[in-house]
Amino acid sequence: MTNFKTIADGEIFSAAYEVNKSKFLSHVMHVETEEFARDFVLMIRKKYFDATHNCSAWILGERGDKQKSNDDGEPGGTAGNPILDAIKKNELTNCAIVVTRYFGGIKLGAGGLIRAYSHTAALGIANSKIVQMTTFRKISLTLEYNFLATVENYLRNKKIRVANTDYADVVTLEILLLLEQLEKFLTDLNDLTAANFLYEELGEILIPLEVND
Repeated sequence: MTNFKTIADGEIFSAAYEVNKSKFLSHVMHVETEEFARDFVLMIRKKYFDATHNCSAWILGERGDKQKSNDDGEPGGTAGNPILDAIKKNELTNCAIVVTRYFGGIKLGAGGLIRAYSHTAALGIANSKIVQMTTFRKISLTLEYNFLATVENYLRNKKIRVANTDYADVVTLEILLLLEQLEKFLTDLNDLTAANFLYEELGEILIPLEVND
């Protein structure tokens, strides 16, 4: 799996900007397919149907290999590409942005349009919650009850995630580890339990970790 930065799922983030009486609104959303990206753009266009332009761009895929931009009637290269560049500069993927413009009667020129769309998109990203999709290894750990308190205390101190716990004849914990944590984890567990445990690797999973500025 490839780690990557994206917009937090489940929310639309927005920002506004005004220059020479033209009003710009940006809306930013996490999307994972072209279908969802198109639906998002269509939704914003319907909401702001009275706007002069609803320009858009998106980047998709863990490696950001699917990219598209749309000027929606603005001069070629003055709207969609600047929005796309804002996504690239922030190293985001699975991200779609729509920048809506209400023309204020004063032409901005090509350079002015590029700056306005780029800045509005950047403002939208700045107002968004950014997450780092991080690869964790899922481990099934089985041990006797007499070791449970010691192991749980260790997990809390090391801030290791426990996804699930099954209390049966023995205890089975489903643990999430960063890739570089596994070797040290197993060494520590050997010391804590005198090697009285069983573990099984269950594969890898991507988990969103909030990016702090």
